[in-house]
Amino acid sequence: MANDLLELHRQRLDDALDAIATRGYWSAFSEVPSGKIYGETAKADGAAAFKARLGSPWSGNQPGTASMVGSEVSPYGMELGITYPSPDLDGMLAASKAAMGDWKRAGIDARVGACLEMLDRLNKRSFEIANAVMHTTGQGFMMAFQAGGPHAQDRGLEAIAYAWQEMHRCPPTATWTKRVSKTDSVTLEKTYRVVPRGVAVTVGCSTFPTWNSYPGLFASLATGNSVVIKPHPGAILPLAITVEVCREVLAEAGFDPNLVMLACDTPEAPMTAELVTHEYVKIVDYTGGNEFGDWVETNARQAVVFTEKAGVNSIILDGIEDARAVTGNLAFSLCLYSGQMCTTPQNIYIPADGIETPEGKMSFDDTTAAIVKAVDWLLSDPARAAEVLGAVQNEATIKRVQDCSSAGGAILRKGGPIENERFPEARTCSPTIIQVEEGDEALYQQECFGPIIYIVKTAGTARSIELASGAARRLGSLTCGLYSNDDEVIAATEEAMADAGVALSCNLAGQIYVNQSAAFSDFHVSGANPAGNATLCDGAFVASRFRVVASRIPVEVPVEASA
Repeated sequence: MANDLLELHRQRLDDALDAIATRGYWSAFSEVPSGKIYGETAKADGAAAFKARLGSPWSGNQPGTASMVGSEVSPYGMELGITYPSPDLDGMLAASKAAMGDWKRAGIDARVGACLEMLDRLNKRSFEIANAVMHTTGQGFMMAFQAGGPHAQDRGLEAIAYAWQEMHRCPPTATWTKRVSKTDSVTLEKTYRVVPRGVAVTVGCSTFPTWNSYPGLFASLATGNSVVIKPHPGAILPLAITVEVCREVLAEAGFDPNLVMLACDTPEAPMTAELVTHEYVKIVDYTGGNEFGDWVETNARQAVVFTEKAGVNSIILDGIEDARAVTGNLAFSLCLYSGQMCTTPQNIYIPADGIETPEGKMSFDDTTAAIVKAVDWLLSDPARAAEVLGAVQNEATIKRVQDCSSAGGAILRKGGPIENERFPEARTCSPTIIQVEEGDEALYQQECFGPIIYIVKTAGTARSIELASGAARRLGSLTCGLYSNDDEVIAATEEAMADAGVALSCNLAGQIYVNQSAAFSDFHVSGANPAGNATLCDGAFVASRFRVVASRIPVEVPVEASA
């Protein structure tokens, strides 16, 4: 069956391979939650499937379970009441390691075919996953559907395509002949096998559990490794559904379903440190905060470690064509999901003497006022505000907003709760905007995760570029946005941000935003500054998950062939 699965999905794989080669727009899975695409009853069926899980134990049956845990509470106000397996690590990891035998010998085609089938089935359950993502992360439904479903599935497919490419760099067999004298030669038949590293661990995050986890999960699986998924305690369900689907496909294809297992813990009794440093674990994919990410990079010495952490993202304003279009674009970027994206801008650098416009200089005060006005307008409609902002995943984020608001600077906009008619108990917070001077680096040159924006008054654009790129090199950064009509400024910013390892977006004013990252085209995280040591996704992300091991056998060659 496994080889048949590759043929079933071969066109999708070929299209993905073409997309990573050309870097143009392509998506395998529709981001439109339409009944015409997913089935007329798909939305209702997905909601019903989600509700049926509430208050019940997870239905997965896997070895190594020591107890059942679970304390997920929706940021929209309800307890999920689902319990999940918390493992005896030695027992679970032993089962994970043992499951690899047939999988690693099955061959590239069989493994990739099974992985493609997993993604296809996950796509069919996108509405159920969207509800799970919404009620664990706080994303609005549309964002939860797109980022948690099709966009995450595209990222998984992207990793599979890179894995396919890297595993085929070496041919499976070769005939090697060397002349050792005028009359004699030696011929060897060589066989090259892809050998996986071992058990992989995927450490999920609380805000984008599927989008950030699927690349590592499918890169490891496709290259022959088993995977243990360790979700964030506050966002388990989306990955629990993922594990169910993966295990179902593996069993049907004749493989040990323990190739993919779920390992859960609690905030009071965390196990990630013990898990990622276990002797059986040879690969770690980590998404989360910098402090623990740095610890994993330092201490998981027995494993290859891939991290996506966080940083200080910037916007540099130098000149604009259309103030309304630019500030509208910025407002959406600043408000989307209450700033809980690793790509959301935090610091907006504006020269003290203002910015260039077709009508002449726009003063610093007028520029800041226009940004605040755009945010206020975007959030002026309660229904729109509720969908754009979503809910705040963690109470600690609200505390961070309060601390930053009282730490210094001039408050240009005080954020706070917003009305959510559908979910009155939702934990919400609109953006707080604080004006600071460039010398106030202790305030703004640190990551302030959440709906917190600093507008920094600088001596000029050159200084803005220096501050933004310097923060990226020291603290890490994933994105930078530039607005300028000066080709020399654009060129200088491109050079500075490339050197700092930051993805740059210039003059965005339409329906594309600095905090968006497109599969098959954009490299999410560069791996070139402290925001992470890897990128999603490139050849390096998959190539060290396996090794190629050769065997050589001498063969007799007819005399005329060796003459």
